[in-house]
Amino acid sequence: MSNTSAQSKRVYLFDIDGTLLISDGAGSSSWTLAFEELYQISADIFQYTDTGMTDQAIAKHTFEATMKRSATEAELKELIEVRLRHLCDTINASAHFEVLGGVVELLTKLKASGAILGVVTGNLQQAAEMKLEKAKLSDFFTFGGYGSDAFERVDLTQVAIDRCRQIHGSDLPLDDFVAIGDTPNDVKAAHGCHIQCVGVGTHKYKREELAAAGADFAIDDLRYGLPMFGIDL
Repeated sequence: MSNTSAQSKRVYLFDIDGTLLISDGAGSSSWTLAFEELYQISADIFQYTDTGMTDQAIAKHTFEATMKRSATEAELKELIEVRLRHLCDTINASAHFEVLGGVVELLTKLKASGAILGVVTGNLQQAAEMKLEKAKLSDFFTFGGYGSDAFERVDLTQVAIDRCRQIHGSDLPLDDFVAIGDTPNDVKAAHGCHIQCVGVGTHKYKREELAAAGADFAIDDLRYGLPMFGIDL
């Protein structure tokens, strides 16, 4: 995959959790509360899922692991709905919900430059909107690919690319796109859609691990912008 100039990068697709913000366990707590309410089971999603999975995948894998059987579509739908209700409460109750360093400054600079900003997140759209609203970041983004769009992250990444083209022009080449995320799943999904990925070592995985996972560029955090594309803070 060829390196492209700063001028040709027009579309920045940001992951949410661990890249833009930290919700202080609000997401995992909401899953635990949903399983307790519906099944009287204390389920820890971290035992059964991997960072960067979609909400649909988290629901399915955790249900199957804890209930020892497959879930029906109706059961998964109910689980997700109850989880979203609890998520609203856990986000609002989070004492250490945090927008990560450099994020607001970077998004402000990118938007002022005329760049197109979107999100690519395993969160269901409603969950993503809750988090972005709490973080006061909603106004930066005009579209997204969400965990409600697809089960696999590569597919929702493609949804984001397609939506961007529908809104901003079908002739946007893939070289114009770059995904920015904090997990190897972000890297894999970006490359599965033939776009570049910047790995940001702000959460579970460090810069070196993201580089080893194949990120085209790997940085510690966003406090200095995206210098590989000429975006400095």
